[in-house]
Amino acid sequence: MSANPWLTIVGIGEDGISGLGDAAKQAIAGAAHVFGGKRHIALAESLISGTARPWPTPFDTAMTDVVALRGRSVVVLASGDPFLHGVGVTLSRHVPLNEMRTLPAPSAFSLAASRLGWALQDIETVSLHGLAIDLIRPLLHPGTRIIALTSDADAPKAIAALLAQAGFGASRLTLLEALGGAQERLRTAIAEHFDLENINPLNVLAVEVESNQQARILPLASGLADDLFEHDGQITKREIRAVTLSSLAPRRGALLWDIGAGSGSIGIEWMLSHPSLNAIAIEADAERAARIRRNASQCGVPGLTLVEGAAPDALSGLPAPDAIFIGGGGSDDGVMDAAIAALRPGGRLVANAVTLQMEAVLLAAHAARGGELLRLAVSRASPVGSMTGWRSAMPVTQWAWVKP
Repeated sequence: MSANPWLTIVGIGEDGISGLGDAAKQAIAGAAHVFGGKRHIALAESLISGTARPWPTPFDTAMTDVVALRGRSVVVLASGDPFLHGVGVTLSRHVPLNEMRTLPAPSAFSLAASRLGWALQDIETVSLHGLAIDLIRPLLHPGTRIIALTSDADAPKAIAALLAQAGFGASRLTLLEALGGAQERLRTAIAEHFDLENINPLNVLAVEVESNQQARILPLASGLADDLFEHDGQITKREIRAVTLSSLAPRRGALLWDIGAGSGSIGIEWMLSHPSLNAIAIEADAERAARIRRNASQCGVPGLTLVEGAAPDALSGLPAPDAIFIGGGGSDDGVMDAAIAALRPGGRLVANAVTLQMEAVLLAAHAARGGELLRLAVSRASPVGSMTGWRSAMPVTQWAWVKP
């Protein structure tokens, strides 16, 4: 940090200036420009002597107005901890860290945990602010405690309805409103009987997860049960999918192309591996594409990107991937060459084949480029008359390769 940074980010709570330290108060009082949401500016109004600058609508993620004042005395007001789902993260993309200082306040997560007596390190936290509430689905395991940031007064009821629909209706909800302020209030309800009204738009929802026998629980391991996905038969089956995800070897922050996505199961499980992962599903069939969207929401990864179109043409203009999966049906039609050309150096390509034509493509690719070949065969016990026998699924040839 420089000796005199021009930008100060001040975290402020619902208790306003009474909860600020001397350094934060002095920064606000001495700033020529004070940015923040209308609520934040109102909370600090008595200290502001410079120009108050409410955020524009829509919000400018480039921070154009702030950056234009570089070198002047500027304060940005933020909710609680500015670097926990806050504006501090956005600002750090445009302002060097040695030109700013941050004076955080307790986050909503910290305040909620303190009110509930929950150990923050032992619970799940998720921001649903401005995001799809489906993001809570992967966290829904019996006995789990969750604190969720919400968007508005309608969100708690919508989350309760999601829980009830997914088999978690017995979960205990605690609604924490206006934490730290004069209007602070805590109320409880059971998800399937949620009846709380007149909810403050500034709220956090705590969930103590309880499930019934039909609950839609997403296991933590790769290879989710096939019936967790809506599909028409074109799906990488559970056992093959588990091996395929292992071969793809997800790494933090990586982007996957799932070419010929079918039900979307590979891209969905890729994203479930870690919140930092992203995937693009490429699917030519409109009905299957619609199914992928539904599966992504139901599995808690609504951020899955869907491209409707046939490869290789549909690959043009997409961001370069760190990993690529090519499904097992059909033949090549130039898809393999296009995928290899697009893949980042060091990236992994995994292709499965169930047809002889596609297997020939993989054998040729292996002969030309190396990598690993696997033959995967799965048999399942099923009735044979009054007895039980093994029925073999179609064998799968898999080629895995790392681009030099």
